[in-house]
Amino acid sequence: MTEAQDGAAGVVARLKRHMIEQALPLWSTVGWDAATGGFIERLHQDGSADRAAPRRVVVQARQIYCYAKAAQMGWYPEGRAIALKGLEYLLAKAKAPDGRPGFVYGLTPDGGVADPLRDTYGHSFVLLALATVYGLDQDAQVRAEIDELLAFLDSKLRSPHGGFLEGLPPAMPRRQNPQMHLFEAMIACFDATHDLSFQNRAGEFFALFLASLYDKQTRVLGEYFEEDWSKIPPVSVEPGHLAEWIWLLKGFERITGCPTGRPRGELLASALRYRDATGCLIDEGDAEGNIRRHTRRLWPQTELAKAWIAQAESGESGAADEARAALVLLERHYLGHPVAGGWYDQFDREGNSLVATIPASSFYHVLCAITEAEQVLG
Repeated sequence: MTEAQDGAAGVVARLKRHMIEQALPLWSTVGWDAATGGFIERLHQDGSADRAAPRRVVVQARQIYCYAKAAQMGWYPEGRAIALKGLEYLLAKAKAPDGRPGFVYGLTPDGGVADPLRDTYGHSFVLLALATVYGLDQDAQVRAEIDELLAFLDSKLRSPHGGFLEGLPPAMPRRQNPQMHLFEAMIACFDATHDLSFQNRAGEFFALFLASLYDKQTRVLGEYFEEDWSKIPPVSVEPGHLAEWIWLLKGFERITGCPTGRPRGELLASALRYRDATGCLIDEGDAEGNIRRHTRRLWPQTELAKAWIAQAESGESGAADEARAALVLLERHYLGHPVAGGWYDQFDREGNSLVATIPASSFYHVLCAITEAEQVLG
């Protein structure tokens, strides 16, 4: 066995150990504000907490997800208490603090409202966090929060053109990203509750994907749309999202039995066109497969690994090896940070790090890729 093969063979176990021994302890101690409550948005380059950074609700929700998921996997028993503590903070500070329904977009470090926008993308992660916490204990209060959030989405954010508005107040252009993460949240809600209504809700996003988001001619997914979901030229393609949809489509197939193999295969072939010399996915391309931005963030690499994991789960020949190779790239380029449990967020085409801080927002992507890898690749 070559050194490279040996590295790939052990990569899932190494990354799991990295999560349990380094990342999960770091983000629950330095990454938690013991004085005011709440998760820290980012760490400084030296690993100390950036306490002055405003706190996005989406990051609070992602961290809750991470600790609930780690507890569910049996990786980090104290994760349950950390997730519940995070959820208590989120509900106390971000839910309707101004007397209007829904969650605000951002909080100040001391827990005040920094931005009152009701952001659909952020709400998708609150829903994901609630579903993952509900999966731990089947707590009736958490289920009530899920139902209340769904009622808010249905009554205030539904679009007459399908899918959901960007937020309140509504903004343009419309993006596929909030729809994709609501799709993810509905699948997670079904997994946690086994309530068939979530199959139907997920099905609405699958229908939107087929009708409007996915271009069957170019076999790519655009990022930005007019109000009626018509394309905004020139089409911007984020290959990380192509990969992310592959994993989500496999999840939808798992909960409904609806076959998704064809669009998954097409999306994967398209995503692979947007790699640089390192083998990593770049940040943005066009519909023709050309690279528009040569920078490469961490999160697309986790999504490429998840895409290959989904294909491996479907029995595609060679997909498991490709998944491990993608995880090796993630480990080699992004996770070897001098701060144990930290990561590099973005590089330029020469391989220079472009983000000095260590953002908490990446944890969700990294943890999800590694939990999927363990469940499917072992």
